[in-house]
Amino acid sequence: MISKAMRLARVGSGSELVAALLVALGFPCIMLAAILPNLWFFAAAAAVTYLADRYLHHCGSYLINRLAAVRAGLSIRFLVRQLLLILLLSRMGYGEEPLFYVTVACLLAFYGLQAPQSTIVTLIRLRRKLPVATRNIDLSAVRISDAPPQSLMNRPAEKMLHLDVFSMVGVLVAVETGVDGIAYAGLGLTLVLALCYLLLLLPYVRPKRLVGSADKVLGAVDAWLGEYEPTVVLYFSGSKESAYQANMWLETMAQVEGRPMILLRERNILPQLAETSVPVLCVPGGVHLMNLDLSSVRVALYAANVGKNIHLLRVPTMKHVFIGHGDSDKIASVNPYSKVYDEVWTAGRAGRDRYALADVGVRDEDIVEVGRPQLATIQSWSGTQRNPIPTVLYAPTWEGWDDNPGNTSLLLAGVNIVRRLLEAEQPVRLLYKPHPFTGTRSARAKAVHQRITEMIEQAAAARTTDSRWAEQTAAGQSERAEARAEMARIEARLAELAGGGRVARDEAELSRDSLADPAREAETARLRDEWNAASWRAQGWWEHRVITGAQMRLYDCFNESDAMVSDISSVVSDFIASGKPYAVTDSAELGEEEFRRQNTAVRAAVILSNSAAELDELLAAVTDPASDALADARLELKQYLLGPDEPTSMVQFNTAVKALAARSQARNAGVSKSLGEPVSG
Repeated sequence: MISKAMRLARVGSGSELVAALLVALGFPCIMLAAILPNLWFFAAAAAVTYLADRYLHHCGSYLINRLAAVRAGLSIRFLVRQLLLILLLSRMGYGEEPLFYVTVACLLAFYGLQAPQSTIVTLIRLRRKLPVATRNIDLSAVRISDAPPQSLMNRPAEKMLHLDVFSMVGVLVAVETGVDGIAYAGLGLTLVLALCYLLLLLPYVRPKRLVGSADKVLGAVDAWLGEYEPTVVLYFSGSKESAYQANMWLETMAQVEGRPMILLRERNILPQLAETSVPVLCVPGGVHLMNLDLSSVRVALYAANVGKNIHLLRVPTMKHVFIGHGDSDKIASVNPYSKVYDEVWTAGRAGRDRYALADVGVRDEDIVEVGRPQLATIQSWSGTQRNPIPTVLYAPTWEGWDDNPGNTSLLLAGVNIVRRLLEAEQPVRLLYKPHPFTGTRSARAKAVHQRITEMIEQAAAARTTDSRWAEQTAAGQSERAEARAEMARIEARLAELAGGGRVARDEAELSRDSLADPAREAETARLRDEWNAASWRAQGWWEHRVITGAQMRLYDCFNESDAMVSDISSVVSDFIASGKPYAVTDSAELGEEEFRRQNTAVRAAVILSNSAAELDELLAAVTDPASDALADARLELKQYLLGPDEPTSMVQFNTAVKALAARSQARNAGVSKSLGEPVSG
């Protein structure tokens, strides 16, 4: 019942639901207390609404926005509470007293001060908002001053309005004690603090504290582009949850021959972007993008098929390539949209064959096999399990945009898979790493994910008291404590590196200060590797684990595990690089033969039904090499899906970039010659 109410209210926790109910019930109680009148009832109800309202803002509740939509926004709630305070005074016989008039006058003055405060905050934000945002690009030609402190700019309306607490408390105490001076002191303190807030903001609206015009900023960016002359661009557009699709290409872009650049379209992607020394330019406006000087770019790489791609696809002086964000048998891997690109790059022969079978208009001669450079860190299987008990990774994909039962195993098979692994006759360690999008579209998928998480956490807690693991738990305590201490040390250093000694306070300041620092990037990469290694040491090799977020990387989970259970997605193709046994769930119940026929990546997999009864076959392949009947098939499939080991994927990728850049240059030279224009390099 409670969980259903939470879903309907779209709140994230029971405490958030309680706070919402207290706000909803508190205001009628304040009104009733004012009418009765009852001073203590009024004070208690007002205090409840203040605290509940503050909590909802603190946790960023969805309900806060919904209240504004139904004319019960933040300002209205505070104004109603103040009006009810005046009603209370009137009902208690103060209607003709000086206290009544002073309270009304001061609250009106306080309300009047909110307009200039809101105006100044809005002006500062608008004038400090750049038409673009950058990383690793020198914007010294643009005067960007320090941003106002976050204490002034973060949730300013809430902070300003809460200053009326002093007035509220002062008036209520004055009514109870009969000492009007207490009310005047509280009212005065509210006004003085509001004026101080305004005075603290005023210096930041001076012209020298604001950012230059959009034309000046764009001019500086064009000047930088003319100096840097990028040759290869990774173009990305999407939601903040899809940032992983760009992040997976950052290391590859850093190794691309030429002058690479990352071109983003949404500001909310920038905070999610991983550390990189490659220049990053975020251009939200389509008109601004179309007017940038990108004449030096020869190859544009696209990691996702999205509508905003058209803003760059229209540029004929560069060649356009779809590289995607993974290799899989999903229908998205053969999207008909792909034919708008000059070339489509796939990992291996399998990608080429998919397009041929799909017959969506992508010509075979426009497909280039380049391998998967990202997979270089995946360790090959030694043929034996890493620890005394096998570690199995369950990495289901998300529910997708429709209700096709074949999208994810989570809905129909997830609980069965987890239960069978947790209750296996021979102990198994389970790692659960869901897709970042899990539950974003389907409430049912979110609920199953939460149930699985609870199952694993309960099983992990049970193992801490299980006599079978008592000896290991006692023996490794000091080592795990050292690992946790090392993680804390690394996190502190990473925070220091990320802030450069000072945390940027807004996007403009971050664009100004975020300059390329290869040494810092190298140290950050090393520390993240060390953090991941310490994170595994911080837990026992027998402890189940739920792994979410970007900090624990998928490929580290591959290296830690001995086998994997997943769905039709790029995760399966990537895991095949390890050579380890894996299982894929036939959630749509096509039948093993048809499932293998339709999905290349499962040719060497153990096929699971929704009951997950076939998991014993997977576990046997890990614990007994003689039972691994699919070992040779996995090696053959690895080359078919991902291409040959030599030359390396990065060499293949760079070769493809150079070849396409040459085609682009030849095209531009031919057009210039036909128009009688000088040929540019």
